[in-house]
Amino acid sequence: MRFLPGPIILCWTNVVLYVIYNNNMQNKANKGKLSSLRQDLRRLMKDMERSLEAVYGRSPLVKGNVYEMARKCGKPSCACSRGELHRSMALSWSRQGKTRLMSIPPERLLELRERSEEYLRVRGARARVSVICKEVLAVMDRMEKLRMADP
Repeated sequence: MRFLPGPIILCWTNVVLYVIYNNNMQNKANKGKLSSLRQDLRRLMKDMERSLEAVYGRSPLVKGNVYEMARKCGKPSCACSRGELHRSMALSWSRQGKTRLMSIPPERLLELRERSEEYLRVRGARARVSVICKEVLAVMDRMEKLRMADP
């Protein structure tokens, strides 16, 4: 067996120490990044839970928007022909690609407005959940990449 001269051993020792030092520094940096990513993941899951609150409700939903319509009736002697338009509340929604319209009687106005607003909250929550899910997957991918080790 042949021994390596002293300077070559020192050189290899320095290389090995450098690699070990670099790996440790990289692991420390990765640990910090992983910690930050875990915090991001927890924050996203809390956001998800808050967003789902609207979905947990039990009240009925009505798809559409409640708004006030103003129109003319067409009678020449009516006040609407002079600019005082007839006003009524309506619910508008889309079904099979067509916009539907329903006049709302005054006694049902509050009920339909609340149900319509609840529907909009649920749809907004659904959109937020979709965005949060994409963010969660992105964070998980970064965590996996940082945790990946050589075989």
